[in-house]
Amino acid sequence: MVGLVDSHCHINFPELTADLAGVVARMQAADVTHALCVSVSLETFPEVLGIAERFPNIYASVGVHPNERDGIEPTADQLARLAAHPKVLAIGETGLDYYRQAGELEWQRQRFRTHIRAARACRKPLIIHCRQAAADTIQVLQEEAAHEVGGVMHCFTESLEVAQQAMTMGFYISFSGIVTFSNARQLREVARKIPLGRMLIETDSPYLAPQPHRGKTNEPAYVRRVAEDISQLQGVTFEQVAATTSQNFISLFGAPVLGVASGGI
Repeated sequence: MVGLVDSHCHINFPELTADLAGVVARMQAADVTHALCVSVSLETFPEVLGIAERFPNIYASVGVHPNERDGIEPTADQLARLAAHPKVLAIGETGLDYYRQAGELEWQRQRFRTHIRAARACRKPLIIHCRQAAADTIQVLQEEAAHEVGGVMHCFTESLEVAQQAMTMGFYISFSGIVTFSNARQLREVARKIPLGRMLIETDSPYLAPQPHRGKTNEPAYVRRVAEDISQLQGVTFEQVAATTSQNFISLFGAPVLGVASGGI
């Protein structure tokens, strides 16, 4: 069986961290060999890194989510320094979110620029969050020369045109459990048209559990359902989706060759 990779999860969140042993065991039972635990604040980054250090098959990122207002505001130097750890594969989650934030949002755009500059400084890719802010997201990526490091458009829900603009800059497109929802017709059509060689899969757990688990706590094991739906949409085998998206993860993040690894508690 070809192993899968969950390219974006938050297993340090309370819904999952109390049962890390179970989370990792269920990952392995579902042939999900590796996962990337993504940072959303500097305050919680030590938790993210601690999980990555504890389990050989879990990696970390460092960044501050665009919806985090009250915590430590990162500098590019600080992010690049923290990203020097060998288990930290990327800068982010970063980007723009005009859905949950209102009013003057220049602070959000400036934070986004800080992350891109950190990524360019440490030569590690970006994990991009984009919600109702596609035009500005693409513009900032272009203005800050994000093509020099590339990255991934995580939990993608935008148009094919936006995906193509991102891919032109060297970005991968990542699909979450949303792609399994029957009412996500436009997104499913985008997933049908994105080249498999530019695609990643993720859970964004503990959120957005795929069908038939919708409404429940999500976890990395469920990335298998995302892969199953992608295989149907693309008209290829499940094994092709698993092999290609795992190789894409290696190509983007420079992770070691993926194989089944186990971590101790």
